[in-house]
Amino acid sequence: MQHFDIAVIGSGSGNMMIDERFAHLEVALIEQNPVFGGTCLNRGCIPTKMFVAASEAAGAPGHAKRLGVDLELKGASWPQIRDRIFGRIDPFSEGGKDWRRRDPGVTLFEGRAEFEDPHTLRIGDVRISADRIVIATGSRPRPLDIDVAPELQEFIHTSDDVMRLPELPRRLVVLGGGFVACEFAQIFAGLGSLVTQINRSEVLLRGQDREISQAFAVEHARRVNLILNQRVSEIVEGPGGGVIVVTVDRNGIEYEYPADAVLVATGRIRNSDLNLEAAGVEADASGQIRVDAHQRTSQPHIWALGDVSSNHLLKHVANAEARTVAENLLRGEGELASSDHRYVPNAVFTDPQIATVGATEEQLRDWGATYVVSRQRYADVAYGWAQEDEGEHFVKLMADPRTWHLLGAHIIGPQASVLIQPLIQAMTFGLTVPEMARGQYWIHPALTEVVENALLGLLANHDVKEIEDGS
Repeated sequence: MQHFDIAVIGSGSGNMMIDERFAHLEVALIEQNPVFGGTCLNRGCIPTKMFVAASEAAGAPGHAKRLGVDLELKGASWPQIRDRIFGRIDPFSEGGKDWRRRDPGVTLFEGRAEFEDPHTLRIGDVRISADRIVIATGSRPRPLDIDVAPELQEFIHTSDDVMRLPELPRRLVVLGGGFVACEFAQIFAGLGSLVTQINRSEVLLRGQDREISQAFAVEHARRVNLILNQRVSEIVEGPGGGVIVVTVDRNGIEYEYPADAVLVATGRIRNSDLNLEAAGVEADASGQIRVDAHQRTSQPHIWALGDVSSNHLLKHVANAEARTVAENLLRGEGELASSDHRYVPNAVFTDPQIATVGATEEQLRDWGATYVVSRQRYADVAYGWAQEDEGEHFVKLMADPRTWHLLGAHIIGPQASVLIQPLIQAMTFGLTVPEMARGQYWIHPALTEVVENALLGLLANHDVKEIEDGS
């Protein structure tokens, strides 16, 4: 049985962690998926945003018309878009695998890993041992929770395979109301599919500030046929081909939606089915591996990072946690590094974009916090005028009026994922609202003025929300 100093399970952020600092160590890298590099590269963040860019380009004529410019969309070639995207990603993924195969300090094992004991892993017929082990196995799409006839399975897809469809479906039904469902619904609608999105609750993007999610739902419903408060009861064969998605509302009334493809985007499952019991690694009922601030599991020599253990199923969080694990593996017996999860941002790459960091107003109310709130519309700054923004897009900030530290920042509108960054920086490094608003230049007439004015609005707003006093 081959022995290693370190074994890393997963080729996403776990693979990125192994750099020249590990050259003096014998490292095993294990990946069960045929494609190398993890979800973000192959089935997640990167290809989806490349599809978003194509979908946004297809929507340019509609926006240009408001500016007095007459553009014409002659069509979108799904095969050409798909092949351009994966023609770039697939060689990158395969190149990463080949590079690891040639790396003298890393031994690549292809197959599913399971623990036999705290130091031993089985990959197929191969057994290896390691002094220290890193679990970085990520997550996978949650499957459909109803039975579908075998002959209809070809119509059911997840984010793992829907981007590689041979042709653009004429009618697509998307199941789910989270960011994956909403992004894909708009991608396919923008490229020409007739999209129906079905969510079993009345709220889209449930984790967002309620004002943001409500504003988004209004705009999103202009792009797709949005159905709320219905659950899927069955999927049956359609009379002219394809399938019929049958749903039931809260009153028991049935509805039917024809589809040539169904995208199941109702959540994700952590890839923790590794026989953790044999290793003595603790996980909760959902399969989330328990880790401390240093990314250690209940076994001090076993570490975990990313989706399999984190509360935040986000690539930038997995990368940050990988940096923590790498530091701790290299420090040995020294003081351990910790992951900082205080100000984790997220973005939704829809039209409009959404970006957020910190607390929602609903959370602040639940916590009994004292805060001031400011809202600034894109339509009220110069670059918003240039874009002919119609008033739906805004920045919402909340701060503690005693310390003037930001408590939460939420943006819905063009380039929200970019505009949020100075607010993330302010919260991370303790910059106060007055320091940020007036301690630097803000370029005029850039779109960043919408953030500047929102900050100034906090200082001018004396409508302090004191939940403790019952106001």
